[in-house]
Amino acid sequence: MESIKNRRTIRKYTQEDVPAELLNELLEEAFRASTMGNMQLYSVVVTRDAKMKERLAPAHFNQPMVTSAPVVLTFCADFNRFSKWCEQRKAEPGYNNFISFLNAATDALLVTQNFCTLAEEKGLGICYLGTTIYNPDQIIDLLKLPKLVVPVATITVGYPDECPAQPDRLPIRGIIHEEQYHDYTPAEIDDIYAYKESLPENKHFVEINHTETLAQIFTDIRYKKSDNEYMSEGLKKVLKRQGFDD
Repeated sequence: MESIKNRRTIRKYTQEDVPAELLNELLEEAFRASTMGNMQLYSVVVTRDAKMKERLAPAHFNQPMVTSAPVVLTFCADFNRFSKWCEQRKAEPGYNNFISFLNAATDALLVTQNFCTLAEEKGLGICYLGTTIYNPDQIIDLLKLPKLVVPVATITVGYPDECPAQPDRLPIRGIIHEEQYHDYTPAEIDDIYAYKESLPENKHFVEINHTETLAQIFTDIRYKKSDNEYMSEGLKKVLKRQGFDD
């Protein structure tokens, strides 16, 4: 698909609405994604209301596309629906555990990627928000998610009002492993990351942040160990709160 090679993250949208018929068509097609045991362990919350988007924004660190995009989609790992079906059919569900959450999260993320690809083919722009698992408790409260439902991905959707440069990608030689995993030598790491480190914008990041290397931007500023540990503890508490505690 040529659209995948040309894809880019869109953070600015026109005010043109995304018709419900189109959105539902794309979601229905996305739901053909592979799924654990054909259980379809996901749900999607569609947010169009401006006030609801304003209330969602703090959970996503007030990134402007949350309120400016016509549609915000929250993809959730969902074992609630399947468990209720089991109970109503004289079957005892045993899905309040971590492996079940991982299965449901995988299902939800497969659907998310399907949707993004299909939406871009129709001329829509999308932005993936990784902040969903940073503040899941706020999203759970706002969207009234019941037990065994946890948000795992948020996508803003609309017609693009920008055409930003494509972000870089690592060369495939650094990612593909034939037959068995081949661990990286220092020379291979230098080779794989050479292009990323050579980009003017990345050199500029290093300069303005007064770091020695680009890697330090990630470890010391963007994704710090202390922040990761704090949010990991928060996610563990949320999983327990939502019933995935065995």
